[in-house]
Amino acid sequence: MTPPEDERPQPRRAPRAAGGRPASQPLARGALGRGARLLSIPLGLAGRRTAGLGRRIGGADSQELSEEMRRQTAQQVFTVLGELKGGAMKMGQAMSLFEAVLPDDVAEPYRVHLKRLQDSAPPMPASRVQAVLRAELGPQWRARFRSFDNRPAASASIGQVHRGVWEDGRAVAVKVQYPGADEALRSDLKQMSRLASLVAPLAPGMDVRSLAAELTERIAEEVDYELEAASQQQAAVGFEGDPEFLVPHVLQHTSRVMVSEWVEGVSLATVADWPEDERNEAALRYVRFLFAGPSRVGLLHADPHPGNFKVLPDGRLGVIDFGLVARLPDGLPADMGRLLRLCASGDAATVTAGLRDLGFVTGDVDPQELFDYLSPFVEPARVEEFHFTREWMREQFARVNASRTSDVARRLALPPSYLLIHRVWMGGIAVLSQLDASERFADVLEEFLPGWSLQD
Repeated sequence: MTPPEDERPQPRRAPRAAGGRPASQPLARGALGRGARLLSIPLGLAGRRTAGLGRRIGGADSQELSEEMRRQTAQQVFTVLGELKGGAMKMGQAMSLFEAVLPDDVAEPYRVHLKRLQDSAPPMPASRVQAVLRAELGPQWRARFRSFDNRPAASASIGQVHRGVWEDGRAVAVKVQYPGADEALRSDLKQMSRLASLVAPLAPGMDVRSLAAELTERIAEEVDYELEAASQQQAAVGFEGDPEFLVPHVLQHTSRVMVSEWVEGVSLATVADWPEDERNEAALRYVRFLFAGPSRVGLLHADPHPGNFKVLPDGRLGVIDFGLVARLPDGLPADMGRLLRLCASGDAATVTAGLRDLGFVTGDVDPQELFDYLSPFVEPARVEEFHFTREWMREQFARVNASRTSDVARRLALPPSYLLIHRVWMGGIAVLSQLDASERFADVLEEFLPGWSLQD
């Protein structure tokens, strides 16, 4: 009788650390090696520019050269960030979320490659996956499964997902963390921050240094599947039987492995190609979930990229990956609703006075400049129905990043509890713009946001 694959001799078994866990070296080639790979992105871009200049001097068509350079750079970004996984890939996912702000001629080559980072990347070898499962679930881990697919169904920044059938017959997703994910995250994000000025041209208008700093602060939460399992199960219980949303229940977990119910659906990223009415319906479910989470279960899903949301065959929205959440047991803060209501009034002086009373403004600030800075955040809520488009998103980023409003941002004092809320708000708007969605956004605020309604 042939033994199960995971029990056969492994010629190159992962080295083991104290306590029986696989040593944490497989994901990272080492800080120097990973840093060199990351540095290859801006260096490669500089080299292609130099070569392109020479070809233009030789008479080559400048537009064709520019398009070729963008295609080559996009391919290199995907290859490097995807292969390194860790913080490098997480940065790529964040960049892909905001590709809607780039001009079409610049964004198109990145759109194809960076979207792939939301759902897939080069996989971890099966032998290494099995080593992690043995260390976390015990030598007889396969006994809990009727079947287990060694090929990953999806790969992400700190782990990959395998499909299996649980002992009770339920289809399950088995999330396995890459050995060394925590070290790789810290190393990559530190390096990305140092290279911010060089990487920034790949994502115009994005503050790469601040993004890396924010992700670094959340490392401990993202790599602990115990925390993620608790958050996901809390949401699964809270949304049990909901006609709009499905959150899969967690069946077993450790700090590096999590088994939960399988969600069968298509990524929200594919919805952009759907007919208008179906696209708007899926987009509405997406934005409703982001606001319903704090209201219904006291959790804000704080990683809004579309790869974490799946449209089920029955139209419901399946929600996965609760590695990053904001715990809001009392729901979204009522001051947030009152703040947005002030901004929606259109009176710059009243907005400034109100923000100052709430402690959101420090120092002197020009009321009109402050209002111009905030308008992209509230414009969708000031009309009965709003059409989110890439063009509108680009205009808002250009306005927010304009030189005359840059000082305004430094005078805004967001309390720590608002930082993830701000990220989700901006990320959600970016996704709606990618989907070209028309939504009654103010109706969602009326239903879920305390302080927004005049009756609050």
